[in-house]
Amino acid sequence: MQPRILVVGSLNMDLRLSLERMPAPGETCFGRSYAYIPGGKGANQAVAAARLGGQVAFCGRRGEDSNGEILEEGLRREGIDTACLKRDAASQTGLAVIPVEKNGQNRIVVLSGANMQVNRADVEAALRQPYDAVITQLEIPLETVFALHEMTQERGIPLCIDAGPAMPLELERLAGAFLISPNETETAAITGIQVTDDASALEAAGRIRARSHAAYVVLKLGARGTLVYSREGGRFYDAYPVRPVDTTAAGDAFTAALILRYLACGHMGEAAAYANAVGALTVMKEGAQPSLPAAAEAEAFYAARREA
Repeated sequence: MQPRILVVGSLNMDLRLSLERMPAPGETCFGRSYAYIPGGKGANQAVAAARLGGQVAFCGRRGEDSNGEILEEGLRREGIDTACLKRDAASQTGLAVIPVEKNGQNRIVVLSGANMQVNRADVEAALRQPYDAVITQLEIPLETVFALHEMTQERGIPLCIDAGPAMPLELERLAGAFLISPNETETAAITGIQVTDDASALEAAGRIRARSHAAYVVLKLGARGTLVYSREGGRFYDAYPVRPVDTTAAGDAFTAALILRYLACGHMGEAAAYANAVGALTVMKEGAQPSLPAAAEAEAFYAARREA
């Protein structure tokens, strides 16, 4: 049976700019190309989960504009239930501007628009259906994230909180969360600890868990892999070395893969190893949602890299 996943979060139209390098302050640089690509952390995670075999529903908001129409239709084409994607006449659909350098590194500027109108009532309506897990991020109001945490706890549904984008976070209001997963930049914003090596990663993960009492803290460490931290302590899982083309959706692919694999096997370490493979596969292609792999492709890549 397909795992039932609810994603509560953002959807944006991504304006992707292809550059040789980022301009310095006051400098003008010529780009190589640009493209409008469906994105947003929530939508990316929903598409990733659907392609990896989940039965996915999406809860969020969009404007009554052409970008919103394109994004909603794109989710439907992926087989995602959009019944809880509301149209907000007072807001524009979210937009993200993403300059990507030749080496694949990116920076992201988000104009949130309708995403910041997602509220408690939206979440309550979405949770009338049963789910095996819920995924959310911080591109919607934090009060909505805290309300979602309360409601999933009441219903006994595991909530995976992707702690991005980077911002301070009241971990005490996420007491007893199932999973909190920041990257290095987000970890620094939450804990004040710059993650530069294994020791600082362990210290930061321990601090997050001490404040939140989360069952799992999973740090995304980029090319260095992943740290899974629980009451048993921490364990690192190596990344799979690849040549990156575009890192935009790597974290979103990782998050979706992590929760789906955990639901399948019940072991967070195995889930992290698989999610590392999915993240590596994602950075080898351009674009956010276009880079997200299907289940068969992900399984083949994971099996080949484990045997190597």
